[in-house]
Amino acid sequence: MRISHLRRMGLTAILALALLGLSQSAGAGTPDLTITSTQPTVTPGQTVNLSMTFTNNRTTDVWFVYQSLQPTWQTTQRPDLKYSIASCTASGVTCTGAGTTSIGVQYAVPVAPGTSRTVTLDVQIAADSGCNGSIGFYTYLYYEYNDSQSHKDGTFFSPTTRVNCATAAPADTHA
Repeated sequence: MRISHLRRMGLTAILALALLGLSQSAGAGTPDLTITSTQPTVTPGQTVNLSMTFTNNRTTDVWFVYQSLQPTWQTTQRPDLKYSIASCTASGVTCTGAGTTSIGVQYAVPVAPGTSRTVTLDVQIAADSGCNGSIGFYTYLYYEYNDSQSHKDGTFFSPTTRVNCATAAPADTHA
C-alpha cells in the first residue's frame, strides 16, 4: 500500500511539472528584451546608438514595466572612458537620467500581447575620452502581467562598444 501511495504522489508531481512547463512556454522563442548596437567600435567624439526592444511574450496585457540601465562593472573600472547617454527616444516611453551614464525607463501601459516597444539611446563618447577600452551596459527589467497578479524580471546585457584611439593622419610624403 505504501508503494502505490508513492506512485500516485510521483505521478502528481510529474503532471504538475508538465503543466508548469506548458504555462511557461508562451514566449519561449522570443526574449523579453533585445539590445542591439549600431557599431562595435568608435573613437572619442563619436556616438553609438543602442536600441532596446521590450516584447510582451505573455498571453495577457502587461500592466507595469520598469527598466533601468547602468554601466557594467568593467566599464566603471575605466574612469578615463568619458561618455554619457545623450538622448533616449521612443513612443510611449518616458526616460529619466539623459545626460548621465545611467537611465530609468518607464513604459506606457498596457502593452498588448505580442506587441513591442523600442527605445533608442544615443551614447556620446566625449572627445577627450580615454581609449583602448570598452563600454557596456546592463539593464534590469521588471514587469507585471495577468492583471498584475504575475511578474517577471531579469538582467540583460548590451553589446560592448570598443573605444579605439583616433589614428593620426599620415604625413604628406610629396615634396
